[in-house]
Order: sequence, then structure tokens, then C-alpha cells
Amino acid sequence: QLQLVESGGGLVQPGGSLRLSCAASEGSLDWFAIAWFRQGPGKEREGVACISMGKDNTLYADSVKGRFTISRDSASNTLYLQMNNVSPEDTAIYYCNADPPLARLWGQGTQVTVSS
Repeated sequence: QLQLVESGGGLVQPGGSLRLSCAASEGSLDWFAIAWFRQGPGKEREGVACISMGKDNTLYADSVKGRFTISRDSASNTLYLQMNNVSPEDTAIYYCNADPPLARLWGQGTQVTVSS
């Protein structure tokens, strides 16, 4: 059964960069549209970026457009989120999941903290 494991989070200064990874096992990321979500302190979980199945079309939340890039590597079965020019508002736990999300695929996420 497909499992997703996020990694790559950490503490980063405002204006810095970070790359998150989402490794898939027991299944392929090519089978469906997949997305990054995040939940900041005291906030509801929100979609950040998604990538379609097949043609790899991408969509971004307005808050991250032009700063974040979602990509998928089929060879390594890994999803990435390149985060550039981060701000404190990007502080959150980041999750990957299918788009639309499936309850059984929610993992532990990876914590991103943007602070000086």
C-alpha cells in the first residue's frame, strides 16, 4: 500500500531557501496528481502546490507563486518542493498527499520554521 514520507524541513532565515522531499514507497507517484499542503500555527491545513498526473501541469497558491516550485522525479519516485525567498508566514508543517488528498496518506509531515 502506498506510503509517503516527507523530509527536508528545518530552520531557515527569512529570504533563504529550502527543498522538501516526499518519498513514495509501495506505489508510484506517477499514478495520480499529487500536492504539497501545509498547516501553520493556529491555522487550517491549506494546499500549497500541486502537479498533475502525466503532463506535469502545476498550480500554486497565490501566497507562494513565484517563490515555490513543485516537481516530481519518476526515477526516484520522489516529489519535491523548492522553497525560495521564504518568509515567517511560510512557517508550518508541510505534508504531501494525493490531490484531492486521501485520509490514509497523511504522514507526519516535515516542520519548516522561518526565523532570524
